[in-house]
Amino acid sequence: EDEEGSQITEEIRRVLSEHARLVVDVAEVSDDDDLFGLGMTSHASVRVMLGLEETFGVEFPEEMLLRSTFESIGSIRLSLTELLATAAGD
Repeated sequence: EDEEGSQITEEIRRVLSEHARLVVDVAEVSDDDDLFGLGMTSHASVRVMLGLEETFGVEFPEEMLLRSTFESIGSIRLSLTELLATAAGD
């Protein structure tokens, strides 16, 4: 994972620790763990999404508002990387 990637991951973890209400410490969560399986509700995932939008200055388009997008740190990072690349290209 490159430096930018790990910085993104760090921010994702920070947002998750603030909003996801996981049953475990976010530091113990691997990139592939199912966040919903760890206690994140769909309500909490909306707060996570808003926190991510605020942190990264992006907006998740409707087609990304899926459970699979917010299922894991890895899937969130993938979506964010895509959004950030698009934003940079504009």
